[in-house]
Amino acid sequence: MKYQILYPGAFAALEVSLERGESIKAESDAMVSMDGTVDVEGTLDGGVLGGIKRALAGEKFFLQTLTAKRGPGKALLAPSKPGDVLDVELDGSYSLLVQKDGFLAGSPSLEIGTKMQNLVQGFLSGEGFFVLKIAGKGNLFLSSYGSIHAVNVPDGEELVVDNNHLVAWPDYMHFEITKASSGWISSLTSGEALVCRFRGPGPVLIQTRNPKGFASWLQALLPSSRGN
Repeated sequence: MKYQILYPGAFAALEVSLERGESIKAESDAMVSMDGTVDVEGTLDGGVLGGIKRALAGEKFFLQTLTAKRGPGKALLAPSKPGDVLDVELDGSYSLLVQKDGFLAGSPSLEIGTKMQNLVQGFLSGEGFFVLKIAGKGNLFLSSYGSIHAVNVPDGEELVVDNNHLVAWPDYMHFEITKASSGWISSLTSGEALVCRFRGPGPVLIQTRNPKGFASWLQALLPSSRGN
């Protein structure tokens, strides 16, 4: 499959060139445009149970599959939020764990499943008890709010990340959710409260903007509904 990431940065899009019979699967509603030789269908990767698990992870119940059925054709895909698109080639030796809204598209050979976080991680992260687990060999396309920054953590060293800035990390990396500072008062007053601590080796993909922070900023600009 040939592809090109267009307009990288704030408003990236993914253009894929499919040979006849070739497919790509994507999040529901990702298709922007496609040639007349390409068909789009709603699919349930992993069946109904797989759809339920994806919904619990904050993703959409259905995926979509685009297939060049009547000859070669192009399709343009884009995430629903402003931000970048990053291509990752998975070799099958590990799975990638992805926060909600991080999956845009991928090769049909990839398995889009879920992984249940432990009780403490799920409750404290604010992201729920499930994250996406993407396994297999093929091309994976991730989306972010803002740009995607990759940090390679050396063996034995730690990286501290605000949970709202996380995009993806390999399943072999150890991480835990802890206070941002040594004490609770300092953690809360810093505006960070809880953070994720990753121990290397391994890469962690983070996004440069915080969607919850933007939502709070936007809400503060809206007229108050009190008294209505």
